[in-house]
Amino acid sequence: MRTTHRSTRTALLVAALAAASLSLTACGGGDAGAKDAGSARTTQSAAPQSPTSAPAAPATTGSGESATGTTGTTGTTGTAGGSGDATASAAPAAAKGSTVADAKAPVCAHGDVRITAAKADEVPTEHVVLTATNTSGRACRLLGHPLIAFGEIQTAKDVPPVAQSKPAAPVVLAPGAPAYANVRISAGGVHEDNKVVKEFNVNLFAADGPAEGSVVVAAPAGGIAVDEKVAKTGYWTPELRNGADEF
Repeated sequence: MRTTHRSTRTALLVAALAAASLSLTACGGGDAGAKDAGSARTTQSAAPQSPTSAPAAPATTGSGESATGTTGTTGTTGTAGGSGDATASAAPAAAKGSTVADAKAPVCAHGDVRITAAKADEVPTEHVVLTATNTSGRACRLLGHPLIAFGEIQTAKDVPPVAQSKPAAPVVLAPGAPAYANVRISAGGVHEDNKVVKEFNVNLFAADGPAEGSVVVAAPAGGIAVDEKVAKTGYWTPELRNGADEF
């Protein structure tokens, strides 16, 4: 009888242990499910973060707008360059037109100009300045340099020109306009070869060489001391160039 009770108690204990084991297993499974559910929630809550990174796209759009602005600036610069090219091409055309007009003007003759002489502003006097003023009432071209004779035309020594004073463009005198030539007459001071000149002859160039005849020019008051050995003349120029014709 005791054996029967003992067996019955043993069976009850085994059943209780089995039930407890099943209960613990069920609880453990619940925790795993909760953990899985929590992981799922975490994953789902993290997923909405991807729209947060989406605004990177407008940055690309902004960059594109910036590039468009740069293109506009380049376009403006191109327009300015085109304007500069037009100006540069216009200048040679104007110069060419001026040259054609100069070529059509007749050559100045003796009767077209009035020639005067004045002492240069220096002591002692080493230079005189010749001024040829157009009195013809029309434009004319003054060629080359003055042909000067300090004394009798037949015996006077030719006064050589100074090449460095030659102008780059033709000298065209409008009515009433002057041209100038700087002339060295001596080396300064008193010299035994100096001679006093009260008047002298000036000739002009024609289109084919020296013109026929000459103009008598009165020397400045008191006359000028001329040393024909050192005498030189500059070319006719439209303005008296300070220092450019010194020789």
